[in-house]
Amino acid sequence: MKQKIYLDDVRTPKEKGWVVVRNYDEFVTKVTEIGLENIELISLDHDLGETAIQEWHINVAKNNTLDYKNITEKTGMDCVKWLVEQWMDGQPVCNVMVHSANAIGSSNMLGLLWNYQHITRRNQDSGRWVVPFTMETIIE
Repeated sequence: MKQKIYLDDVRTPKEKGWVVVRNYDEFVTKVTEIGLENIELISLDHDLGETAIQEWHINVAKNNTLDYKNITEKTGMDCVKWLVEQWMDGQPVCNVMVHSANAIGSSNMLGLLWNYQHITRRNQDSGRWVVPFTMETIIE
């Protein structure tokens, strides 16, 4: 049975069956461990730490700008870059959706995903969606 990966530093999906990872390193480790051929779906958040959240409050929400120089931790965008590199190296492609509240970060991630899908003549089926979540950590 194929797995579903949910990347988010604070939210946890209400629906059971997701493998939850909290940051870039956990994401890369878990995807590598499971194998892209065994992943049905990946859902990504953009802001994965304190400086990313600060950037959202200071610039994204107020000024509609996003400056990655202000973010010290890796973001969901770094995860997308890593995924695209894996796919370009011949790894299986899986479906990726974005659940981030950061509209600019979401657009950046989707732009890279759509560009890869366009260049490789794949369906541009990645998009934004809402995954019902809780802020409580769920232990399975």
